[in-house]
Amino acid sequence: MLNQQKIVVVLPAYHAARTLERTVGALPMDVVDDVVLVDDASTDETVAVARRLGVRTIVHEVNQGYGANQKTCYQAALDLGADVVVMVHPDYQYEPKLVSAMAGMITSGVYDAVLASRILGGGALAGGMPLWKYVANRALTLVQNALLGAKLSEYHSGYRAFSAPLLRALPLGENSNDFIFDNEMLSQILLGGFRLGEISCPTRYANDASSIGLRRSVVYGLGVLRVSVKGAVKRFSGV
Repeated sequence: MLNQQKIVVVLPAYHAARTLERTVGALPMDVVDDVVLVDDASTDETVAVARRLGVRTIVHEVNQGYGANQKTCYQAALDLGADVVVMVHPDYQYEPKLVSAMAGMITSGVYDAVLASRILGGGALAGGMPLWKYVANRALTLVQNALLGAKLSEYHSGYRAFSAPLLRALPLGENSNDFIFDNEMLSQILLGGFRLGEISCPTRYANDASSIGLRRSVVYGLGVLRVSVKGAVKRFSGV
């Protein structure tokens, strides 16, 4: 509980058995009221580890994709009566301790959503982000800002916090079930006039952290451009 508001952390999981315990162990449970893990048909011990840790666990029997995982996460959190929902990837790439700060930015009433940026503070490369991913991140962000009329430091962080009213207002069911879901959601937030803030976050790239390869990254990048162009058309047409 923070400022009399219920904080729920959601963990969209896929093959996170090796890093899940470290992620959960670093969560600020003095602030977090509940934790929900949604497993997208992992073939490792993710579900067993989650249950051993006492984490509320939902299992997709068939792999549905990263976007579908988030849809289940957010609905589960809202069903629990969350006022603020913080998505934390269970691969321990992002610093879980920042949940308190991110949730506080929303419970203050100043923001509707908050992104934890790996770019702010300049620690992305120092944290092990591959150079090609860093360059792609900066290039895509530059284009997205121009098309969507924003000034974000990055659009591609998987560490995000949302107010419950925002989640209820967005047409999330219309979005992709794949990785592009994240950018569709941000486009909806920006074009909807919601208040979006950022906070600097250190990052860790390790062999046991999840990551998509070059081919999937190219597909993702093309999808990002498509979403941004559609957003720009809507922005300038007023439709």
